[in-house]
Amino acid sequence: MLVPLTNVPRDYAWGSRSLIAALQGRPPAEHPEAEIWYGDHPSDPSDVQDGSGRTLDQWIAQEGAGVGLAGRLPYLLKLLAASTVLSIQVHPSKAQAEEAFARESALPADAVRNYADDNHKPEMIVALSERFEALCGLRELEASRRLLDALGAAAAPLRERLTDPEGLADAIGWLLSGDAHETVAAIAAGLADAQSTEFAAELANARKLASWYPGDPGVVVALLMNFVVLHRGESVFLRAGMLHAYVSGLGVELMAASDNVLRGGLTPKRIDVDELLRILDPTPGPVPVVLPVAADNGNRGVEAFPADVPDFQLLRARVAEGSDAVIRPIGPLIVLATTGAVSVAGARGALDLEPGRAAFVTPDETEIRISGEGEAFLAQPGRAD
Repeated sequence: MLVPLTNVPRDYAWGSRSLIAALQGRPPAEHPEAEIWYGDHPSDPSDVQDGSGRTLDQWIAQEGAGVGLAGRLPYLLKLLAASTVLSIQVHPSKAQAEEAFARESALPADAVRNYADDNHKPEMIVALSERFEALCGLRELEASRRLLDALGAAAAPLRERLTDPEGLADAIGWLLSGDAHETVAAIAAGLADAQSTEFAAELANARKLASWYPGDPGVVVALLMNFVVLHRGESVFLRAGMLHAYVSGLGVELMAASDNVLRGGLTPKRIDVDELLRILDPTPGPVPVVLPVAADNGNRGVEAFPADVPDFQLLRARVAEGSDAVIRPIGPLIVLATTGAVSVAGARGALDLEPGRAAFVTPDETEIRISGEGEAFLAQPGRAD
């Protein structure tokens, strides 16, 4: 069965008025549009377009047993549009989330909590815009020392702490604690005049972040992170514990179905430094750009973005007049159109999708066909149960 889905864009302040609107062929929005969620996550389940007024989680609870579906989806698919930086953040591993969620469940009802659920949140994003900027993971220590050299004496107290990965974690904790206020201010003041041929893009990005969040220690934390520029169709996979922040651009994001976020700067929201450091993986190194490969499992005309997690797999189908793509799902599937006009057909029906529209494909569909002229992304479990 194919079930049509829509949702209302979430209006986070960092969102874009134009990126999602342009994808959907609309004029710029009055308010920022940051994310559209496609899935059954209880925080914002998709709306089912069948006239019933149900959300996808309600539809699954009522109809799922009849189409081979039991329980919630293991993934959450999103359109993400950033015109300014998201918070620097990190997500827990499965074991960390289970332990912390159980621990916080014993707190009083009015207590402040860090964990919304007991799940991990690995994630992948594929650029839809021609340029997508992100901060992903921590840079190699020697390279960060060279970058800090461009800031002169102002950065010396931070540079001295970058001795090993444990020192890197301690340096981040120091920056976020408030004890490094003078060093943060001195580095921020020095950004205007800092010059480096090797790190020109990183310094330009830091100046941009400082204009958005003046005085925020996250600006200096960002100087220790890999600045990554994706072009359309390129992606990155972010494992548990990896510090990251999206800076600008439009993308398709797929993640495990969780809302666990520990923030570390560039945000007015709550920051718990101790808990962030507890789950942070301080291992430095570059984050590889992930390119699509031909999908296996009997699929035809479909590419996969490799990510070795059980929760999700992200596929892409690009079709033109006279060609189509065939997908053999390994579980419940969501198809999201991103360009052109595509048709999704299975044994129990067909739907036409325009950009920003999606279809939920139930597990009893053993094969679906995508035709028309355009592009669609497909989310499914990472492996069959």
